[in-house]
Amino acid sequence: MKNKFWLAMVLGAALAAGAAEQGGGLIAPGAKVEKLAGDFKFTEGPACDAEGNVFFTDQPNDRIMKWSVDGKLTTFLQPCGRANGLCFDAQGVLWACADEKNELWRITPDGKTEVVLKEYCGSLFNGPNDVWVRPDGGLYFTDPFYKRDYWKRGPKEQGECVYFLGPDHKRLQRVANDLVQPNGIIGTPDGTTLYVTDIRAKKTYAYDISPEGSLTKKRLFCELGSDGMTIDDEGSVYLTGKGVTVFDKTGKQIMNIPVPEPWTANVCFGGKDRHTLFITASKGLYGVRLRTKGVGSQ
Repeated sequence: MKNKFWLAMVLGAALAAGAAEQGGGLIAPGAKVEKLAGDFKFTEGPACDAEGNVFFTDQPNDRIMKWSVDGKLTTFLQPCGRANGLCFDAQGVLWACADEKNELWRITPDGKTEVVLKEYCGSLFNGPNDVWVRPDGGLYFTDPFYKRDYWKRGPKEQGECVYFLGPDHKRLQRVANDLVQPNGIIGTPDGTTLYVTDIRAKKTYAYDISPEGSLTKKRLFCELGSDGMTIDDEGSVYLTGKGVTVFDKTGKQIMNIPVPEPWTANVCFGGKDRHTLFITASKGLYGVRLRTKGVGSQ
């Protein structure tokens, strides 16, 4: 009986360790996905400011919402150019992919807006979708084509590409033009690696980032496309769609976090200590406490 007892203990410990390894031990003990707010039309683009407040878009309602570190929900900006993806820079400026007129905006903390970009080589963007600001202030954004019923424009003018805007916010270059439909984008905190998801091709790629902004050494990261993305302090990458699927830095899937909505659009880390994963999913905003933490605005 004693031997059977110890055998059961060993097997139980092994199973528990296996489960922890499979899930990467990411979710904090006792934590679960919780709905923080609802009754939106479609949530997108979460980004965290320096204090840990999370800003996200209710895109069809043309507004940017703020979920404060003390759990209060307010409207930060309305109208907001039908903003989609968001990202803060080191100066506290919020960069927004303003889909209404296919523009890239910068928004000051007091809500003043400026159109920074609206075209490339004389042709309108398709509709900037997601943006990531690298450590030196340069930024990358995706420009897929999703036809909107509120557009007052002609046919598609650009290929679906990835762009880099230099730290001076004047030098714009196209850095990837071989993706079917680039969407989510995120970079490592040291500014050396960029991840871009090709949502229609159902793949996510990694690139090396050069100082002048160009991308090199394109390689397949995983066989999954995504709407939005984030990254944690262990280098794991979080993709969205059906729940949140997490891959370690080698591209190995380590877990899926189910979310009770038809579609999970985007994710970011937030809160005072950056240990809460905020999830924009269909008509709701969700959160779950993780062991790991975020490393930037997204």
